Amino acid sequence: MKRIITISLYGVLCLLLINRAYAQNVTVSGTVTDATTGETLIGVSVAVKSTQTGAQTGPDGTFSISAPANGELTFSYIGYTTQTVAINGRTTIDVKLAAAANELQQVVVVGYGTQRKLDVTGSVAQVSGDDIAKQPSTNAVSSLQGRVAGVQITNSGAPGASPQVRIRGVGTVYGDPNPLYVVDGVWFNDISFLNPNDIESISVLKDASSQAIYGVRAANGVLLVTTRKGKGKPSINYSGYAGWQTVTHQPKLASGTEYATLINELNRVSAPTAPLTFADPASFGRGTEWMNVVLRSAFTTKHDVTVSGSSDKSSYSFSGGYFKQEGVVRGNDYDRITAHLQQDVQATNFLKLGYNVVLQGSKSKDVPGDMIYKAFTAAPIVPVYYDDGSYGDPNDFPIGSSTNNPQAALDFFNQRSRNYRATGNIYAEAKFTDYLKFRTSFGGEFGQNEVLGYNPVYKATATQFNEVSDLSVSRSDVRNIIWENTLTFEKSFGDHRITALAGHSAQRYKSYFINATAMGVPYTTDADLYLTLGPATIKGPDGKDMPAKTVADGGDITTFQSFFGRINYAFKDKYLLNVSLRRDGSSKFIGDQRYGVFPSIGAGWVISNEDFMKDQKIFDNLKLRGSWGKIGNASVPNNLATQTVKQDGSFVAIIGGVPLTGANLTTIVPPYVYWERGVGTDIGVEMAFLNNRLTFEADFYNKETEQAIFNLPILASLGTSNSFLIGNQATYRNRGFEFAATWRDTKSKDFSYSISGNFSINNNKVSSTVTGANPIYGGGAASTGGGLATRTIVGQPIGQFYGYVVEGIFQNAAEISSSPQSSDAKPGDFRYADLNNDGKIDPKDDRTVIGNPNPKYLFGLNTTFNYKQFDLTVDIQGVAGVDVYNAVKGLRFGAENFTKDFFDNRWHGEGTSNSYPSAAIGGGRNYLPNSYFVESGSYIRVRNLQLGYNLPERLTSKIFAKRLRVFANAQNAFNFFGYKGFNPEVSGGTPGNFGIDNGVYPIYATYNFGVNVTF
Repeated sequence: MKRIITISLYGVLCLLLINRAYAQNVTVSGTVTDATTGETLIGVSVAVKSTQTGAQTGPDGTFSISAPANGELTFSYIGYTTQTVAINGRTTIDVKLAAAANELQQVVVVGYGTQRKLDVTGSVAQVSGDDIAKQPSTNAVSSLQGRVAGVQITNSGAPGASPQVRIRGVGTVYGDPNPLYVVDGVWFNDISFLNPNDIESISVLKDASSQAIYGVRAANGVLLVTTRKGKGKPSINYSGYAGWQTVTHQPKLASGTEYATLINELNRVSAPTAPLTFADPASFGRGTEWMNVVLRSAFTTKHDVTVSGSSDKSSYSFSGGYFKQEGVVRGNDYDRITAHLQQDVQATNFLKLGYNVVLQGSKSKDVPGDMIYKAFTAAPIVPVYYDDGSYGDPNDFPIGSSTNNPQAALDFFNQRSRNYRATGNIYAEAKFTDYLKFRTSFGGEFGQNEVLGYNPVYKATATQFNEVSDLSVSRSDVRNIIWENTLTFEKSFGDHRITALAGHSAQRYKSYFINATAMGVPYTTDADLYLTLGPATIKGPDGKDMPAKTVADGGDITTFQSFFGRINYAFKDKYLLNVSLRRDGSSKFIGDQRYGVFPSIGAGWVISNEDFMKDQKIFDNLKLRGSWGKIGNASVPNNLATQTVKQDGSFVAIIGGVPLTGANLTTIVPPYVYWERGVGTDIGVEMAFLNNRLTFEADFYNKETEQAIFNLPILASLGTSNSFLIGNQATYRNRGFEFAATWRDTKSKDFSYSISGNFSINNNKVSSTVTGANPIYGGGAASTGGGLATRTIVGQPIGQFYGYVVEGIFQNAAEISSSPQSSDAKPGDFRYADLNNDGKIDPKDDRTVIGNPNPKYLFGLNTTFNYKQFDLTVDIQGVAGVDVYNAVKGLRFGAENFTKDFFDNRWHGEGTSNSYPSAAIGGGRNYLPNSYFVESGSYIRVRNLQLGYNLPERLTSKIFAKRLRVFANAQNAFNFFGYKGFNPEVSGGTPGNFGIDNGVYPIYATYNFGVNVTF
């Protein structure tokens, strides 16, 4: 018995010693690498679970941390699955992190920091740089199209143009409606200067709670752009492609014979008994196909080289890129050169320094903005050139001067644009303790844009000529400086995790422009054209000398100052709380309205971490979240409430027989302008099933824009120089649902795939206006004879198309005489509906809503398949529940050409058509805004299709390459829509004026072949 007791005491003593040993701290070191590529990962967060102790991997991917021998280490990194490893007394632990198959475990970029997706209480979506770089887009934002629920991207198609972005509907009516772009901590209005290959990720902040930390600039959403950093061993990467672009869905226009037939019909409407304009329309045959003259298959190419890596004390990434794009309109060319310089240096154990610089230079050869319209309307009976080499002249034909020779318009349009931009920032980060760090960042941009246009002396046709040459030079400069300081506290107390942020931001944005013109400048070469070459004076139309040169300049300075703070709290990884507050001051507002306060709160419940969920087999992750926030808008002109006085010769008073020039108030302004505020609520659920292979996310949101700044038309008879009164005029809301799901699976070591889809519904409605029930009109288009084609009114969406309802075509005189339009209609005209049945057609009672330019449904489907060395990517994107006002159909001032569709379906005699009017579509009351011009803007598009092949290592090693991939890509190759114009994507215009097609740049497909190689 005594022996047994002795053994038992000995065993207990051993256990105590073992426990004591495991309770003691050990120094654990190791290396963190990518599980797929084997590359070391820099900046991975390494934390001792349930303590405040933490560290990060250095430039070589290594870490060292003191931890209990029986503790656990948690490794987290952006885009990778968080991994927890038991120490078990070890002193060396190497970890391989896998790319996050479960989106809820990803680390995502948020305002002024990062968070696990599981900890985010707002609506944040992140797109990787690899997905962005796969698409041959000039602007990285275009690559987001169809990838993020609730985000509408509208591309203009013009080389170098920036896309239009709307996040959860219209955020701002007056001013810049595009989101704020934050690139490595510096604020921008667009990111056209960025090379898509230099981007690591883009985070889209969609709800007011996540946006509120940016307060004054967040009304239209925020896109956070993180550029690539060097990691691992030194490497050189080359990526390039070459290909061509070709117009798709080019509308067929009437041939020469068809055009002549239509002109005969048109002229017979006004002169029924006159001889036919063209006795033999068949003699013109096919005629000139002006669209084929103006458009072309265009070459495009892109080349990027990146040198990156890391050492014990620093990481670096240096890249250079060249992009060339010929426009599908002949003569329209764009070239861009970019450079990206980035370096982080661990100066001391507690001090980290770094810089990030992007340099960009671009040039373009421009074409007239209405070039597509010119080609669309040009008469096909007119040749490009006569036999003697002179230009075909529409005035030589009995069709009047309403058409032109597009070739001449291209040949004599000489405009060049150049753009230079330097952006970036420098930063210092001091880590005082394991849980307290301070960061200061100073950055900004220097931008300069130059446009030179020269109009020589020429005579191409009777109406296309210039008798006095003129040179115009314009230059605009931007100086944007931003300085931000943040103090971050991050610590764990048992089951509690707290991250607190306090910060200060100051920004100064200065813009300046100068425009100058000179007449009588002789042509030399573009490089030698100077304003001083022109004379000081020139003879005017009255024969008297007049100044030959003019100069105008102006500028603007806006300053901001902000104080902000945020607290993130988590209890047992189950209950989440996020509270932020920002106080913004802007020089754009005056008096008590200069400062605005923007609070937010978000909460989350990770239900899957509850004890009662441990035994269930359905959910791998289940989280409910809700948020509320208030955001602001400063995208408005300065000094809106400042009254201006103008001294002008028209203000004359005669005193004592002497005329004296006086002054007068020439503008009407509101006494003050309030901050435009957006108040948003978001409720969401995030789920993962089947071992995280299937993830699903759904959101309901309600975004209310209060005190929205509108411009109200005012009477010109008031004697003001402005035709609008700008001020806080309305309140409107966007409300909707968003859904996103992803399925990822690995069938074998040779085959894996992923399928992601998103779908969103948005409803826009005006809640109130200062005009009460009185509507706000807008959307003037040339096709409407100066009429206003849109209306904004309480209870309806912003900028709905508004006009007459076409219920048929008048077939004969008897039908007209019995209708309310008997006074001014002819057979072949539109028959408008008498909506109030009062026996007359008038604008007050017989116009109604005829369409909605605000899309209701957005959707996207993104797939990736990998089989052995092959990979295939297919991206599909679409829009539904939206209308377009096809103003091109009504842009008629004489003898413009028609489409083949119109020719085949037009009214040209009783019974021939009850849906298309006669050739006199521009006459009578046919031109007024009506339902005939409104078409569906819905479409489905195969946005991107790419097939790639990774060469085996046995082949790449022969050229000392680590990786070599070749690919073939097709973008926008398949488009499905019923719209009769070039493209249902109509960009440009402000809310209340958008969705009107006055001649959009054609949609085109891009086909290219490329290679990615890493040494």
